[in-house]
Amino acid sequence: MGRTAGTLERRGRRRDVAIVVALAVVAVGLVGYLIAGAVGSGRDGEAAGTPSAGETAAIGPLGDLARRQEGDPLALGRTDAPVIMTIFSDYRCPFCAKFSRETEQQLIDEYVDDGRLRLEWRDYPIFGPESTVAAHAGRAAALQGKFWEYNRTVYADTPERTKPDLPEDTLLAYAEQAGIADTARFRADMDSPEVAEAVAADLAEGSALGVPSTPAFVVNGYPIMGAQPVEAFRAQIDQALETAP
Repeated sequence: MGRTAGTLERRGRRRDVAIVVALAVVAVGLVGYLIAGAVGSGRDGEAAGTPSAGETAAIGPLGDLARRQEGDPLALGRTDAPVIMTIFSDYRCPFCAKFSRETEQQLIDEYVDDGRLRLEWRDYPIFGPESTVAAHAGRAAALQGKFWEYNRTVYADTPERTKPDLPEDTLLAYAEQAGIADTARFRADMDSPEVAEAVAADLAEGSALGVPSTPAFVVNGYPIMGAQPVEAFRAQIDQALETAP
C-alpha cells in the first residue's frame, strides 16, 4: 500500500513538472506568435515595429496601446505614467484570477502607487457567452465606480484550475458583495448597448493584435503571456522604465 502511494506521488510530481515545462514552451511560442502577428499585420496600416510620429523607440513591436483617459474607471495609476501595462483578461479564466490574486497588488504597491506604472484593463471574453455577460457586468460596475472591487470579487471566487460558471444571478450576487448599491441600475447597465459596444471594441482590439489567449499583457508595446511570476513583470517594467523618455 505504501509503495503504491509513493509511486503515485512520484508520478504526480513528474506529471506536474511536465505540465510546467509544457506551459513554458507554449508561453514562449505564443509570445513569438503574438509579435509575429503584430509585425506582419501592423496597426493602422503601419509595420508594428516601426515608430510612428511622436512615438519613441522605447515602444515595443505591438505599438503604443495606451489610452491615458483621465478618470477611466478601468485603469489604475497616473495618466502620465512612463509605463503602461495593458491587461487583456476574461472573467472565466482561472489564470487571469491567479494574476489578480497573486501579482496585481504587488505591482500596484511597487509601481502604480509611486506613479511609474499605469494599469489599463481590456475585456477579452473568449470563453463563451458567460464570459461576455461577465464583461458586461464588469462595465456595469464601472459605471457605479466599483470596477476594481467587482473585478477582484469575481476573481477571488474563481477556482484555481477550472473555468467558473457565471450565470446572471451569480454576477448579481457578486455586485452585492462588491458594494454596488443600485443593483437595478447594475442589471440595466449590463444590458445596455453602450456597454456591449465597449466590450466588443476591446475584443476587436485584442483580436487585431493577435492575442491568442488570456491573460495577456502588453508593457509599453512588449508582450507578456500568461500569469507569469511577479519577477517576469518586474523585469519588463524595469526595462521599460530604463528606456522611457
